[in-house]
Amino acid sequence: MNIEQARFNMIEQQIRPWNVLDQDVLDLLLIVKREDFVPADYKSLAFVDTEIPLGAGESMFTPKLEARLLQELQLKKHETVLEIGAGSGYMAALLAHKARHVTTVEILPELKTMAETNLAKAGITNVTVALGNGAQGWTQGAPFDVIVISGGLEVLPDAFLKQVKVGGRIAALVGRAPVMSCNIVTRVSETAFETTKVFETNVKYLSGAVASSNFTF
Repeated sequence: MNIEQARFNMIEQQIRPWNVLDQDVLDLLLIVKREDFVPADYKSLAFVDTEIPLGAGESMFTPKLEARLLQELQLKKHETVLEIGAGSGYMAALLAHKARHVTTVEILPELKTMAETNLAKAGITNVTVALGNGAQGWTQGAPFDVIVISGGLEVLPDAFLKQVKVGGRIAALVGRAPVMSCNIVTRVSETAFETTKVFETNVKYLSGAVASSNFTF
């Protein structure tokens, strides 16, 4: 496999057609080597439009979903980021290149180890990988400028609204399969939030998330 040709094809045939047009984001996909964050058995799928298994029932987002989230959040270099669901560490690596510091929380010890190993090999030093269940929020380091929830939720827990700064953004994939909405929630004041529905998708639910018995849109 010609890796650079495969990477180019991923960007031009999957990601750009999905309305990812921010050149900084497209350039970052050339810098952060996705294949280095994919389990060895799945290296050949690193640039394919599919979720890649990580073990324990978990998987990586598709490349276009990762890129679109990054674009919609419009990160700035002074900002701090909380990610819930470290996975292989790839999304944290992308976030780290655009932010001051990333805290990524992983519920599974084996994936925490995987993420830490991959990030260290990539030379990324501004990410902290924490072990725990962050599905109901994460108080350590709060409030954050940006929160990224790397898994589906039926509803966005109120705790996250309290843990983002005024002017900050939350990216959440909310709803019931097979139709979920990517929502960017912006805190516009101490008490007010604005929600923008960016696109529809379908992803696995976040590990540790509590299902809602009285689910409403």
